[in-house]
Amino acid sequence: MMEFVNAAYKWNNQPRGIIEPFVLLLSPYAPHMAEELCFPKANPDYLKDTTIVLPVQINGKTRGTIEVEEGCSEDEAFSLASQDKKLEKYLDGQSIKKRIYVPGKILNVILNKTNVKVTTK
Repeated sequence: MMEFVNAAYKWNNQPRGIIEPFVLLLSPYAPHMAEELCFPKANPDYLKDTTIVLPVQINGKTRGTIEVEEGCSEDEAFSLASQDKKLEKYLDGQSIKKRIYVPGKILNVILNKTNVKVTTK
């Protein structure tokens, strides 16, 4: 192994295809050094999550969640919520009194109470 290292010092460049197998061979003898040589570097672009799960409340009660882009507007979030099968049954035929949207946190839809069914005995 030392002969290989001495020869590698004399090269103008060290090809990755030759160095990686050498580091694997080195790992049983010097595990700490081999780990430092071959430990991958993190790419911050891969760590960013561009979509978020947004809880949707109807009249203050959580009725479901939708997946939206990170910087979406209130109209985009509401259109996704109205297309969701689980939330569709709460919104169909109802008149909306107010929409409260906190970007990246929550969408709350307040419905008018005129459509409340009253049952009598």
